[in-house]
Amino acid sequence: MLPLGFFYLFPAFLMYVPIVLGSKADTEHAEKIVDVLREFGIKTEIIVASAHKVPEKVVKLVEEWNQSKDPIVIIDVVGMSNGLGGVLAGSSIHPVIACPPFKDKEDYLINIHSTLQMPSDVPQLTVLSPKNAALATVRIFAVSNPDLRKKLHERLKKIKAEY
Repeated sequence: MLPLGFFYLFPAFLMYVPIVLGSKADTEHAEKIVDVLREFGIKTEIIVASAHKVPEKVVKLVEEWNQSKDPIVIIDVVGMSNGLGGVLAGSSIHPVIACPPFKDKEDYLINIHSTLQMPSDVPQLTVLSPKNAALATVRIFAVSNPDLRKKLHERLKKIKAEY
């Protein structure tokens, strides 16, 4: 049996961020998110599960995550027709952050609305920058994790020192 304080020594290992992609083509975008989360020691995984092509897989994943006792923040990476974000946010008890990838300005102008316009009771947050999506996730976890809060504070001090 582990001592009571054990989990406070390694709290970031209990946090989990599944990054759910609508398409394998968005892997490079997702990896930018993973890079930042790794800096903070947060467990992450890239999963391809289109809400349009394999909705049963998405539902099964959400059901599993809803049963977890660990803190989870879900990030969805979908550009065109973001049904995935809505399915995740509409069924999950965990925060969902959308970080849509766009090829160019035209793609952005056409497809951003599928991520921004969610029905009532479907609280998906949207962050366009992969780095900022990861940092928003870290801040959500830091609310209840003093070690992570300290790492964020140090990071902010370092950034401010550059200006």
